Amino acid sequence: MTSFPPDFINSIGDAGLKIFGGTSNMPLTEAIAHSLGVKAGVANIDRFPDGETLIKLEDDVRGRDCFIVQSTCPPVNETLMELLIFIDCLIRASARRITAVIPYFGYARQDRKAEGRTPITAKLVANLITQAGAHRVLAMDLHAEQIQGFFDLPVDHLSALPVIADHIRTLNIKDAVVVSPDVGNVKKATHYAQQLHLEMAVIDKRRVDGATTVASRVMGDVKGKTVLLFDDMITTGGTATEAMRILRENGAERFLVGATHPVFAAPAIERLEAAKADWIVVTDTIPLAPAVRKRLPQITVLSTARLLGEAIRRIHLNQSVSALFRTD
Repeated sequence: MTSFPPDFINSIGDAGLKIFGGTSNMPLTEAIAHSLGVKAGVANIDRFPDGETLIKLEDDVRGRDCFIVQSTCPPVNETLMELLIFIDCLIRASARRITAVIPYFGYARQDRKAEGRTPITAKLVANLITQAGAHRVLAMDLHAEQIQGFFDLPVDHLSALPVIADHIRTLNIKDAVVVSPDVGNVKKATHYAQQLHLEMAVIDKRRVDGATTVASRVMGDVKGKTVLLFDDMITTGGTATEAMRILRENGAERFLVGATHPVFAAPAIERLEAAKADWIVVTDTIPLAPAVRKRLPQITVLSTARLLGEAIRRIHLNQSVSALFRTD
């Protein structure tokens, strides 16, 4: 699927469906509910004086199909704990089915033991969500696709590719090439290149530490081209800015940086300012601070509400979610 027809979501009324949002991204929750023609559920989320989270539902959920929209973005520990408490709250209120809608899944980088005496936090978080009582998970662009297998419950994994690709087509960029910023990102870059009908190149990159990467050489022709760089997230901006440095050395002229999740941890803004990308395209899986828009005026935030809303509608009606991405 490369575009959504105007009427691809039909209003389903109340029909036993309830959509709640945690504090991490209420605007996205409201937009999803609006796309489905329903009102977002009401819950009071407060803090005890010692910082503990208190959640009280104001809507009846007995026998309802409930969806909780919560990105586990910074402050990660707080948003994660809030999600777990929300799940427990719905269980004790007798919800029929609980789906954790996690547009951005935190703790995903540690998906394996890269060295001795380290945790696998992606599996730990999957266990916590499962044990809290969720019946299924709806996520978008997980940092590693194998994280789906860490859950002992059904996982629907969405991609923001059709949303981002549709926007890029409207820019009418000429003489472009998709570049994978590292070998590990080749699969994602290939999908974008196929969707946009563009050639592809790859950067050979080495990671120095958790915040620093060094690119060494480019495999493919980028001279005089507009380069499109895609990743699942922009965290510190190190991958994108180091890629732009070596691509400029190899003759690339303009740059579009695209990512699903705008984490923007320090020093991402400073790095992207210095790198002078012509376009930065992200989605609303994580709310963007006003300071980011001010300092990076070339940034565009695309809505994932209709895509997530249609996936929720299909789950609620027991229809295929994978059919969203068929291209035939």
